[in-house]
Amino acid sequence: MKKLVLATSNKGKVREIKDLCENYEVVPYTDLIPAFEIVEDADTFKENALIKARAVYEALGDEDAVVLSDDSGISVDVLGGAPGIYSARYAGENASDKENLYKLIEDIKAKGVTSSPAHYTAAIAIVTKGVERTVHGWMYGTVITEVRGEKGFGYDPMFIPFGFDKTLGELDDVVKKELSHRSKALRLASKVLKVL
Repeated sequence: MKKLVLATSNKGKVREIKDLCENYEVVPYTDLIPAFEIVEDADTFKENALIKARAVYEALGDEDAVVLSDDSGISVDVLGGAPGIYSARYAGENASDKENLYKLIEDIKAKGVTSSPAHYTAAIAIVTKGVERTVHGWMYGTVITEVRGEKGFGYDPMFIPFGFDKTLGELDDVVKKELSHRSKALRLASKVLKVL
C-alpha cells in the first residue's frame, strides 16, 4: 500500500482524508518528522496548498514521498467573501474552531441579517518527485447565525448545503461525504494519484 503523507496535523482533516483515500496508507507528516511552522502567505487556496505540500516534501528529505495538502475555507457573500483564506485563523492566529465560528456569526449579525449565501472551497496540492498538481472542489449553500448540530468541525454547524434544511453539523456523515468540497477535490486528487 502506497504511503500518502499529509501536510497537516488537523485531526478533522486527517480523519476525512483517511476515509476518502482508502487505497493509501495515510500518514500525517507529524508522525514522521517534528511539526514545524509553515507560513501560508499566498492569497489563494491553491497557492497556500502548494506552499504546504512543498514545505513538507522538502522537510521529509525523501524524494519518493508523495505529499498531499489541502487548503480550504468558507467564503460568505454578505461579508464580501470573508473569511476565505483566513478561515482557520479568522478570530486570531491561534483561535479555536469555536472562536472562529462565533466570530463569523457575530460578523454576519453585524450586517443586520441572519443568513447569507456562502460556499466552501477546497484546494488540494500533490507534490512528489518532479511533479506538482492541484485540484479544487466546491460546496454551495447558506450560512445561518445559529449553531446547529455536533458533527463535523470548523464552520459546519452553521452551514446548510443547497437542497437541505440541516446544517453540516446535523447531517449524517455519509451524506456529508457526498456533498463535501473536500471529498469532491479528493475524488479528483485520487485520479491524479493513480497517474503518478
